[in-house]
Amino acid sequence: MNDETPIRRSRGRPRNSGASEPGTVQALERGLLLLMRLSESGRSSLTEVSEALDIPSATAYRMLTTLQKHGFVEFDEASQGWSVGVEAFRTGASFLRRTTLIDVAQPVLRALVDTTGETANLAVPHGGEVVFVGQRETPNPIRAFFHPGTRTPMHASGTGKAILAEMARDDVERLISRQGLVGFTENTLTNPATLFADLEATRTRGYSFDREERFIGMSCVGAVIRDATGTVVAGVSVSGPQGRFSERAVEGFGKAVSDAAARVSEGLGAVIA
Repeated sequence: MNDETPIRRSRGRPRNSGASEPGTVQALERGLLLLMRLSESGRSSLTEVSEALDIPSATAYRMLTTLQKHGFVEFDEASQGWSVGVEAFRTGASFLRRTTLIDVAQPVLRALVDTTGETANLAVPHGGEVVFVGQRETPNPIRAFFHPGTRTPMHASGTGKAILAEMARDDVERLISRQGLVGFTENTLTNPATLFADLEATRTRGYSFDREERFIGMSCVGAVIRDATGTVVAGVSVSGPQGRFSERAVEGFGKAVSDAAARVSEGLGAVIA
């Protein structure tokens, strides 16, 4: 029996994958699973690949050498380990070249409005501010609205504080030194110690909370978006009247916004733990 013959017993099928779907090519499916295994492990021995995919070592070796021939995997003589090759990166990079933040975010923003009932926003950092580049409005007649291109200081914004929370403390301190902490309402965090305490709370819970810190009567919950390198490139948030942002509501908004940020990040190629 060769590798192309359908195998009716459990041996030869990747663990937990079940039978191949009708119309799929089993050898190709195994090869893709092999690449996924290497991308997760970083480097694996032949034995580890064989055991992970539940296939004979000889089969795993033929698959690896075939992929090596085309540059999709590499072999390190010193460690006797296999890893993803440069051609796999080049192929994957074509996805990133055709994928933009706004394209990926639009359906996620729509879903976020449906989930929370509040306006969903997309913003990118620029200097010490965030710039709003996308928005999906809630049908609720009382709602938040930002024109595309609207700017606001990071310390007085839900998305801004989410981004600040992921920055090194020294960088945040330099930003504060350069532009200060302007007060917009009585709730704006204008004291560095108070701001840093809020940023620590943001990191702990995974989302920020702007409680009427830019405009009286309006609140916002935000989370960060990362690209394929893990770099924070944007933030997503929901905003609306403070009366709809009770403690219980904020917890639900926080989960929804965090999930939305993770989906956009994954769409940009980020690996979410």
